[in-house]
Amino acid sequence: MERLYEVFDIKLRGTTLDFKRFLFDRIDWKNRLISILGARGTGKTTLVLQHIKEQFGAPSKDVLYADVNHVYFSQNTLIDLADSFYKAGGKYLFLDEIHKYRNWSVEIKQIHDTYKELHLVISGSSILEIMKGEADLSRRIVSYIMPGLSFREFIELDKGLKFDSFRLDVLLTDHMRIAHSITETIRPLEYFSDYLQYGYYPFFNEGKERYPEKLLNTINLILEMDLPAVEKIDYNNIQKLKTLLSVIAESAPFKPNTQKLADLIGSTRPTIIKFFSLLAKAQLLLLLKSATKGIRKLGKPDKIYLNNPNLMFALSPESPNKGTLRETFFFNQIKTNHTVELPKSGDFLVDNKYLFEVGGKTKGQKQIAGIENSWLVKDDMETGSGNVMPLWVFGFLY
Repeated sequence: MERLYEVFDIKLRGTTLDFKRFLFDRIDWKNRLISILGARGTGKTTLVLQHIKEQFGAPSKDVLYADVNHVYFSQNTLIDLADSFYKAGGKYLFLDEIHKYRNWSVEIKQIHDTYKELHLVISGSSILEIMKGEADLSRRIVSYIMPGLSFREFIELDKGLKFDSFRLDVLLTDHMRIAHSITETIRPLEYFSDYLQYGYYPFFNEGKERYPEKLLNTINLILEMDLPAVEKIDYNNIQKLKTLLSVIAESAPFKPNTQKLADLIGSTRPTIIKFFSLLAKAQLLLLLKSATKGIRKLGKPDKIYLNNPNLMFALSPESPNKGTLRETFFFNQIKTNHTVELPKSGDFLVDNKYLFEVGGKTKGQKQIAGIENSWLVKDDMETGSGNVMPLWVFGFLY
């Protein structure tokens, strides 16, 4: 365990508190069992280490952070660590990359139920299903999902400019004042195209020139390491997932014909639908289903997008379609805190209440004319009026 403390100290010394993700202040750290899940590269480890640094200052007998991928766990179990830590006076145990540990849920449940004074925080892949496996933790655990950077967070991290985030209902009713207050400080459109190309994953801050290469490497690691660690997927199916992702990237928003896709990649229709779900949980796809009730909701999605605009630039063989970029940005930013469905008219139905049509500066209101609680969202404009809103402002929802 001494080696774990040494590695913990090194990581903590390299952690700064200059920029914190929005989730940092939303987590109720007093809970005894917390999970923080998200795609690789979204900043989960940094968030956990920042909390430790702010709360405890330095490693001590009270607190320990450990990456379960460490060689220590080749000869020791999570229970071994928790037992030794607890008996030495430990109170707060943080376990990272939990999805890489077999039977993690069984041991976490046992630790939680045995050591009543021990606080546990686990972090891992967004693919992880808390209720899946031999131990159902749903009644014990408080879970949080970490998305990539919002447009607001990108501006703060890249330019050092801090702005408030806004609830959707506030944004809709007060968007003119909000846009005005922001544009008094910056020209948001000056940074918007940069965000679409390289602003979603915090590692852009390590060097923008190599960002596309790092993003492609991240995608491969998700498919080749994170997915197999959670699901029973062999090499052949990993290759099929890559092919499917490539097909979707070439034509997103993709209206799937599951049987044709199954024939194309040498699979079955049920497997294709499962692949859609896995890639969505891995935060590589966004699935849009019709706003219908009943058994249809359990079937294939009606439209499929790549998860965020950065993936479009990384995976598309040519420059991404501008209209698709707009829709992908809007869908990506709003789905973090809201449900999004495909309406009969317009582009997106949010929380079964708000209807949105997304387009360029010359887009008209034909698709949403006469519909209550409908908004026209336009690109290439700083401020709107009435039910016409600038696209970029939806990047200030978190």
